[in-house]
Amino acid sequence: MESQLSPVGRFRKILLAFDGTEHSDGARALAMSLAQHCGAELLVLRVVLTNPEYESMAPQRVDAETREVEQSLETLQQEAERQGIECRVMLRHGADPCIAVVRLAEDENVDCVVVGRRHRSDLARLVVGDSTNRIIGHAPCSVLVAPPGSEPLRRRILVATDGSRHADAACATAARLALSTGLPLTVLSATLGDESDERRARAKEAVQRVLYMLKQELAPAGIELDGMVEQGRPEAVIADVARSRSTDLVVMGSHGHTALKRLFMGSVSKRVVGNAPCPVLIVR
Repeated sequence: MESQLSPVGRFRKILLAFDGTEHSDGARALAMSLAQHCGAELLVLRVVLTNPEYESMAPQRVDAETREVEQSLETLQQEAERQGIECRVMLRHGADPCIAVVRLAEDENVDCVVVGRRHRSDLARLVVGDSTNRIIGHAPCSVLVAPPGSEPLRRRILVATDGSRHADAACATAARLALSTGLPLTVLSATLGDESDERRARAKEAVQRVLYMLKQELAPAGIELDGMVEQGRPEAVIADVARSRSTDLVVMGSHGHTALKRLFMGSVSKRVVGNAPCPVLIVR
């Protein structure tokens, strides 16, 4: 990690992928909060699910759904503007919302996509829904996954590190968010109980290195910064610490060390997104 915060952590343009259901209400609240704190432009996308066959068979229904979505977007835009947020709303038609989200993120050079996460009962245990997983895997930027009931950031940010370059990017992003929100930041690393003393020493070293680098940026702004090394499965440790420290947001890299690089998203990241009690930001 360099001694100065990386541009990867900037939030100048945020894309909210909104479907109008209760599952995306938390994402809406969080996206607006981030846009306010970071002075970012907020883009809001809704997709009317359709295809040529459906449009030819039920054109009036498609028109009615389109008008309903347009009204919903207008209401959301007015809400954002009342909060002083620069906001643009966009409507797309298609059979696959994920494709529309990724394309818009690419076309608009978005810094972060915000999506909702369904209730735990709607997911297989500790597994992210397919739609969310695909957006995380294909989006050209970071993705923030918000469970139902997510609220604006008010308490603490937690960032997980294993010393990898992906984790360094996550730490830079978490530090920038801490500066924007004024919230305390905790740096966490986890080791399995049966791992070697060398591995535990590397985890402690990774945390200390991040604390040293970020202190130069955060201390002058009065941001509280602390570090922890805990034993246990990383996804369980992250979720437990998030609960015990009243964390509003977990930040982590899309991959860590090991062969997880072959996947779109590492298995630890996937389990944390599915199980965390708060929103999770997966950093590209």
